[in-house]
Amino acid sequence: MDKRATDVVAYLTWVGLLIAFLMGDREGSRFHINQSLVLWIAATVIGIVARVPLFGWIVGLAGGLFCALCWFIGIINAIQGVEKEVPLLGQIHLL
Repeated sequence: MDKRATDVVAYLTWVGLLIAFLMGDREGSRFHINQSLVLWIAATVIGIVARVPLFGWIVGLAGGLFCALCWFIGIINAIQGVEKEVPLLGQIHLL
């Protein structure tokens, strides 16, 4: 896979993230793979917190909307070929 395809596939699902990491242009797409990984981890944590009655529901709703917005920004940047960090979460580097 070329860099742009790897960037976009990384944002699609957990499976897409694994495919991008294992079979894609890992070095060229490291930025978007990292962004996608951070978004998926944040969404998973928010999903767990959202199970708590009342407070968790509010955090889950706000956090879910925030993660969806960050995902949308990230995938648009990947399609355009731009390496621009998503708000707040983009400063976290795991890879």
